[in-house]
Amino acid sequence: MKEDEFRQALKERKVPVLILDPKWHRLFAIHGKTDRIKETEKNLGGLLAEQGRVNQELKDLKHLKSSLLDSIRKNMDGANEENNDTLMTRKLEENSRLVEEVNEKMENCEDRLLELPRLISETNQELMILSMEYCYEKMRTNEREAEEIAAWIADIRVQLKENIIKKQNREINNREIYGFMHDIFGMEILDLFDIEYEYEKEDEEGPE
Repeated sequence: MKEDEFRQALKERKVPVLILDPKWHRLFAIHGKTDRIKETEKNLGGLLAEQGRVNQELKDLKHLKSSLLDSIRKNMDGANEENNDTLMTRKLEENSRLVEEVNEKMENCEDRLLELPRLISETNQELMILSMEYCYEKMRTNEREAEEIAAWIADIRVQLKENIIKKQNREINNREIYGFMHDIFGMEILDLFDIEYEYEKEDEEGPE
């Protein structure tokens, strides 16, 4: 599959926000995250934090607009009376100006909130691709090392079998030699040589 076809196929799949999943973090428990994964994770976290801030800002702006409109309505009632004063009129004008500013800010927030889900999805998808590349590389490395270890174990098993046979042959040969010496020289001479042999062995091995 070509790269562009691969990425297009991935776009059609819904992926949960990775940095919110504890199991995603556990993928890197042994070897840690690469610099690119750390950077993309940071970018995604920033976008999510911004989404939360903008949502809260929009909520606060709506509350402020509601308060300003209430104030405007009250000032309009007062301004329509015969005893209309300049201060009330100025306050009405100022509140109207503030409502326009709030409307502009609300529009900016709403535009950003329309854009953020796409940015979050794209960044999350990029993080998914980096994570999958990382995991497959680690699995390939583990598989290669497992095969090398399996070959080493197989070789050691062969060597172990060969050494067990060698050990058994040496022990059999020793028993044969000792038996022949017993038949040739007799037990009394063997006892003397056994004692001398043990002394020499202790001298060679040294004190424990």
